[in-house]
Amino acid sequence: MILETERLYLRELNQADFHSLCRILQDEDTMYAYEGAFSDHEVQEWLDRQISRYQKWNFGLWAVILKETDGMIGQCGLTMQPWKGDEVLEIGYLFERAHWHKGYAIEAAKACKKYAFEILKADEVCSIIRNTNTASQNVAIRNGMAKLDTWTKHYRGVDMPHDRYVIRRGKNICPSV
Repeated sequence: MILETERLYLRELNQADFHSLCRILQDEDTMYAYEGAFSDHEVQEWLDRQISRYQKWNFGLWAVILKETDGMIGQCGLTMQPWKGDEVLEIGYLFERAHWHKGYAIEAAKACKKYAFEILKADEVCSIIRNTNTASQNVAIRNGMAKLDTWTKHYRGVDMPHDRYVIRRGKNICPSV
């Protein structure tokens, strides 16, 4: 276990989580911000990427386990992401649709923010969110982040404007956009 909250615990993903990841990454509604559901191959690549991140940085997206059922309901964690020619520390989250609007994303994201500042000693952490993803933007705001800047990513053949929500250690961010 990496982190624990009142209702959740977060642990590293492993190959046994493939089918749980499929329930998330192969749901069209859940994956609207990614331009659609993933194939089995893309899910495996996603899982392999997380495992590789654990080896490289000792963090990545982690499995979010609901204590009540001991089942995986999503993923949340920290990753290094490209942003305007730099690499930034990001809190990412993606949950199975059946578990939306229950406060799990913000609960996990707050724990990841605390981990970034207290364990990794990061000065800044962000969430990079597609500009049409209001629910994820609201999680970032509830996590104390403010929109700082915008950048267009090219993914799956589509130009996707993304906003970067940022919080700095012990400081508030004044939005510049």
